Amino acid sequence: MVSTFPTAHSDRLSQIRWDIRTLHPQLVEWRRHLHQFPELGFQERMTAEFIAQKLREWEIDHQMGIAKTGIVATIAGKKAGRVLAIRADMDALPVQEENEVDYRSRHEGIMHACGHDGHTAIALGTALYLSRHREDFNGTVKIIFQPAEESPGGAKPMIEAGALKNPDAEAIVGLHLWNSLPWGTIGVRSGALMAASELFSCTILGKGGHGAIPQETIDAIAIGAQIVTVLQTIVARNVSPLESAVVTVGEFHAGTAKNAIADTARLTGTVRYFNTDLADFLPQRIEEIIAGVCQSHRATYDFNYTRLYPPTINDAQMTDLVRSVAFAVLETPAGVVPECQTMASEDMSYFLQEVPGCYFFLGSANPAKGLAYPHHHPRFNFDESVLCLGVEMFIRCVEKFCN
Repeated sequence: MVSTFPTAHSDRLSQIRWDIRTLHPQLVEWRRHLHQFPELGFQERMTAEFIAQKLREWEIDHQMGIAKTGIVATIAGKKAGRVLAIRADMDALPVQEENEVDYRSRHEGIMHACGHDGHTAIALGTALYLSRHREDFNGTVKIIFQPAEESPGGAKPMIEAGALKNPDAEAIVGLHLWNSLPWGTIGVRSGALMAASELFSCTILGKGGHGAIPQETIDAIAIGAQIVTVLQTIVARNVSPLESAVVTVGEFHAGTAKNAIADTARLTGTVRYFNTDLADFLPQRIEEIIAGVCQSHRATYDFNYTRLYPPTINDAQMTDLVRSVAFAVLETPAGVVPECQTMASEDMSYFLQEVPGCYFFLGSANPAKGLAYPHHHPRFNFDESVLCLGVEMFIRCVEKFCN
């Protein structure tokens, strides 16, 4: 059964307009349907068809099949004007759900463990409201339903396929439900909000042999262990303490027997940073350390470095717009978290490189209901009463930008 609009947080919901409050049962229904049928990146066919069915029902112009499964809906206001894009991701994760809820995932090993089902529901609610209130705004709103945010990244292919064109978006906004913030708060900041995400891998090539005769070998495990330790000096001693960066070795695979010295070892890891000035320095320094340690032990190596997503950097003017909307909706400065940042990454960053925009966090945790597990956890869930707040934020952004 779908819930009615909650009253427990009435102090934080007082500025949500009635027409949006009445959407609450539908928002929850859509979110729970999507939650039951999660799909991985570029496989969101059921999800895309569900979205398209709603858009057809509401007679909203839209284009399907952008970057395989992406959709762009276009909603024109009462007269020509500015063009604002709204982005929502719609893919799930390869996680086995552990929640005991009647709307739990029906797809084995796949789960909406990051809130993208909520993002899609909010975007649908925004589309429905705008289609019913075209007389309240000028210009055009493009709602982008994006595949594959988690992996391998759908934003860049959608941009290349023209998602921001015809008509050309002048700015973009997006949100992420965020269980690191309490229900009904909004995290928004200018500049870097989320970090770059990059990967490295290294195979150390030594010389194997008997564990009791080490002088005849080049021990790949000993070399790898030293590399792991020295890599930690990059952030500790090569990056300014006023900057933020992460170099993490997440995998170390080597050896096949307890009495044999391994001839190879494979390390893989992730790199995160906010400041784009570090983009070339970090991979260069990582390889310098690997090369130096290997040379000192007469080993060789293979090194690979992959850039996934750049930092998510908000435009100052668009951030001011979103922040002013947040203050108006929440009616209290305490509800707006000004310096919210995370080393997690997002391919919303590619949209923000194309047009000015703002990506913000919508607090969704409610520990009193047991809804505070972190993102990507098999018990991740969020307080659904925040969905209306997301729609209200988007609608006010449209009205303020386009009018």
